[in-house]
Amino acid sequence: MEFFEDCIIVFMSQLLFFAGGWWFFVKQLFKNYEIRHISVQLIFSLTFALSITMFELIIFEILGVLASSSRYFHWRLGLTLLLLMVIAVIPLYIFYSIIHSITFVSEKWVRIITMSCWVAFLYGLWRIGDPFPLLSVSHGILTIEQGVSRIGVIGVTVMAVLSGFGAVNCPYQSMTYFIRPVSQIDIITLERRLSLTVDMLTNKKKRMALEVHRRNKSHQTKTGLWNMLSSAVNRVDVGGENVTQLRMEIDGLEELLRHMFLEINYLKNMQERQKWSKTLQGRYFNVIGHFFSVYCLWKILICTVNIIFDRVGKKDPVTRGFEIAVHWCGFDIDLAFWNQHISFLLVGCIVVTSIRGLLLTLTKFFYRISSSKSSNIIVLILAQIMGMYFCSSVLLMRMNMPAEYRVIITQVLGNLHFNFYHRWFDVIFLVSALSTIIVLYLSQKPTNYGDSSLQ
Repeated sequence: MEFFEDCIIVFMSQLLFFAGGWWFFVKQLFKNYEIRHISVQLIFSLTFALSITMFELIIFEILGVLASSSRYFHWRLGLTLLLLMVIAVIPLYIFYSIIHSITFVSEKWVRIITMSCWVAFLYGLWRIGDPFPLLSVSHGILTIEQGVSRIGVIGVTVMAVLSGFGAVNCPYQSMTYFIRPVSQIDIITLERRLSLTVDMLTNKKKRMALEVHRRNKSHQTKTGLWNMLSSAVNRVDVGGENVTQLRMEIDGLEELLRHMFLEINYLKNMQERQKWSKTLQGRYFNVIGHFFSVYCLWKILICTVNIIFDRVGKKDPVTRGFEIAVHWCGFDIDLAFWNQHISFLLVGCIVVTSIRGLLLTLTKFFYRISSSKSSNIIVLILAQIMGMYFCSSVLLMRMNMPAEYRVIITQVLGNLHFNFYHRWFDVIFLVSALSTIIVLYLSQKPTNYGDSSLQ
């Protein structure tokens, strides 16, 4: 009876998660599109529900909700269904949708090519285990451990790239220190230079068009060998105008024009950020940005130390920090009691920020590259990324939980090399963060469009 009640609790929560995924699909992703397939909507919502269920079970582990045997059952069931979606259902549908959209492929070949692509995908997924210390065939092929071990490599890579970018970009976008001072005079000056460049470009294009027209008109009166010789001469110089030189100047002015447009847009964005930074919300995010900058530097330092000394923490940071504080301050408090509550708050914050961050990223990515024809395929790809992302989150969030709450997760995931995933995350995070710093630094270099460039 207790197991049946636990199943009802999990099933009802999954229905709520499914409804949330359905609402996000309709109101956010497809709010500007009328064409949608119900099967795509079902797959996205189901993947979303199974992904959030993983986080729900982690919170249940900390709070002790449900019986231990029930949590173990739903862990295995949820991971099995999520792996089935990201390894079989979604890739098959993606390949089918892409191949079916190709007009010259006949219907009888669509299924054959789809199955061939899916088999190639499975082979490539399995071969991921060659360069990495993943499980061997002796542990079984069709097991949760094998699926998570290989999906985890891709998912952890995606998480590390997004985390490294976010850790640097968040303080950069929030702190007033990184806002370039821009006055209205700067914008007006650059707009005048832009107008001058447009006039020069228009003038040169008119001159070249007149010369080409004059050359074509003169060609109509010449025939035979004389025409060939005249054409060779006119390619270089026609009526005193060097057409080749004009083309080079026009190309240079068009490139300059493009950069000036981008610079004006950049200056106006900076001007808007200046106004926003003076608001209450801007001041708040400025304070938050300072905390994130400290976190970013600390994370880069810790990742570097972990990589150099090849180490992985045995305890989660909260438990270790809490024990050190209690030991040095000499407080007489119940560590087990407070560890549970602090771990719950930490995991809750990670869950909320992970879900919010991923959904915002998916929405921005979808709006940038989607169209009425490709939107369904892109949603399937986003569902695939989302499933791998949350599946990998379980591997990394395990370290943020005290040892007593990791027991069932460790039993379900089996003999995975957990330390490898944490080291891999550190490496990719460090590369992503440093690359973002370099890109942002280079983008901050001022661009001077002096009068000499317009001569």
